[in-house]
Amino acid sequence: MTTVTDLYPSRGPAEVSIPRQDPVVWGSPDTPGPIPEIDLKSFERDGFLAIDELIGPDEVGVYQRELERLTSDPEIRADERSIIEPKSKEIRSVFEVHRISELFANLVRDERVVGRARQILGSDVYVHQSRINVKPGFGASGFYWHSDFETWHAEDGLPTMRTVSVSIALTENYDTNGGLMIMPGSHRTFLGCAGATPEDNYKKSLQMQDAGTPSDEALTKMASEYGIKLFTGKAGSATWFDCNCMHGSGDNITPFPRSNVFIVFNSVENAAVEPFAAPVRRPEFIAARDFKPVR
Repeated sequence: MTTVTDLYPSRGPAEVSIPRQDPVVWGSPDTPGPIPEIDLKSFERDGFLAIDELIGPDEVGVYQRELERLTSDPEIRADERSIIEPKSKEIRSVFEVHRISELFANLVRDERVVGRARQILGSDVYVHQSRINVKPGFGASGFYWHSDFETWHAEDGLPTMRTVSVSIALTENYDTNGGLMIMPGSHRTFLGCAGATPEDNYKKSLQMQDAGTPSDEALTKMASEYGIKLFTGKAGSATWFDCNCMHGSGDNITPFPRSNVFIVFNSVENAAVEPFAAPVRRPEFIAARDFKPVR
């Protein structure tokens, strides 16, 4: 069995801060794709790229209806891939949505989506994770500050930072309804969190982050250095962001829902190995072990 060097130790006795060891944009300047060179440089600098209209209004309506169909289906609710909101008992997320829904499978294969992922990662890509997030008004809870890569490395076994996410808004993102917040530039520092990973940690972490949570001191230092960017936009807008961005979202106590489809693309050259800091792998509907390229 091949041993993979752990470049980003985490979940140890103490929190650690390590400079990023990997590129941000893996593609070369002549790698084909829909992202202009100036925007690629912005992504490399900030760790994210906001797009005002990734999909059009007519398409948004189609995906909104599909989201409503899925979240109102009793069979989907009973599926282990559905995560239930602790307070309201409503569906919070449905994972592996590109396998459940042909509509969302087509969105994953759309060149506007997968083409940008290939361009950033410089290779063919597969879907490490997909989900629809439903954040209804009047109290839907947020997600605490974290780096996705810290979890995907520690618990899923992704060796390097060659992974990119896209969040596509299916409802309007206001500055008040629990939108995505990112610390620009934070993707250049890996924060290894303290504390061991409990077995079956995913069952709790998908509702409320615990293991893999940075300390208040580290977050204060990073926020002071990088600042915080809040993303707003119409339905159909999208935010691409690097796997190591420090990000989170607040509760939604407004009457206005905030729903999105979230797709994580990983390079086929960065396929998952055994977890680096967890007793067992997370289930495949959360962390894919099918590395077949998106076509």
